[in-house]
Amino acid sequence: MGEAKTYQGGCHCGAVRYETTADLTQVISCNCSICQKRGLLLTFVGADAFRLLSGEDATSDYQFGHKVVHHLFCRTCGVESFARGSQPDGTAMVAVNVRCLDDVDLDAIKPAPFDGKSL
Repeated sequence: MGEAKTYQGGCHCGAVRYETTADLTQVISCNCSICQKRGLLLTFVGADAFRLLSGEDATSDYQFGHKVVHHLFCRTCGVESFARGSQPDGTAMVAVNVRCLDDVDLDAIKPAPFDGKSL
């Protein structure tokens, strides 16, 4: 594992902003229907490592499949910068869209493939 660092990020229009502490050596590229269509690169953090700075009222919730993940996107620009859910043991987690983090060199990220299509 790499080192966790604190990042800020958000949606395209700036209505949704957050801060998170994450290890960007642990990034996945999922092939499920929504991640593939939206081009998401995800890292997962505990709810205690994520702080929404602004935009709670600017998000809309979309759920599909088993309806266990809350895909939250900005109602103004449509960007899903994070999602909320829980681990199998019930622990709250946040899926952070690494593409929405400020000042991250995406070319340096080496995402691991994840077969979400088969779940």
